[in-house]
Amino acid sequence: MNNYLGLDGFRFGWVAAWIDERGDHGFDYSTGLTRLLAMPHTRAMIDMPIGLKPGGYRACDLRGRDLVGPAVFLGARRDLWTFPDMAAANRHYWKREGRGRGVSAQLWNIRDKIRDVDAIMTPERQATIGEAHPELIFWNLAGRSRLAKKTSAEGREQRIALLTQRGFTRLRQWLTLRHGTGIGCDDLVDACACAVAARNSTQRIGGDEIDPRGLRMEINY
Repeated sequence: MNNYLGLDGFRFGWVAAWIDERGDHGFDYSTGLTRLLAMPHTRAMIDMPIGLKPGGYRACDLRGRDLVGPAVFLGARRDLWTFPDMAAANRHYWKREGRGRGVSAQLWNIRDKIRDVDAIMTPERQATIGEAHPELIFWNLAGRSRLAKKTSAEGREQRIALLTQRGFTRLRQWLTLRHGTGIGCDDLVDACACAVAARNSTQRIGGDEIDPRGLRMEINY
């Protein structure tokens, strides 16, 4: 039985949602990626950059931002986690690449998660583990239309409805069970979106850029 896995980071670790060919589905969470990725899966999608440049912006991120806006963060680089703070990182990047070519607070806040993914990824693992972006997934599921902001009640309802239509019929119940775990509503919703992409996606942006470790820089949706 083929099983499809979607993963997203949250404050205390990682949340994973899965769905199989029969429509059975569930979710789990852990402080680390290893146990979740050990769950049987035919394909997995993770909401985190895979393939990192030593400098500059990834082409797939620039294209993704054109499609869905600033939800796609710019500036993921392999040395990001080596700086003591965001100001030091930006001084370094501005000096090398020009002012304005730094990193956002949102990207800085997930630098450790980016490092976690980079540590376990290899070109061989990209055959079954890919990078996805939930907002691109929802844009695609909605007929390539932008939804209301995910932080709004309308936007959240739109995303839950799209996932329910694609098999995550217990998602509303799960959202009441996450309290006390540290998992945000958006984290669980986004993990489900990544699982849908793991099962259904044939679309991607990027893929032509290869990082120094041989990893393709692409976003599946």
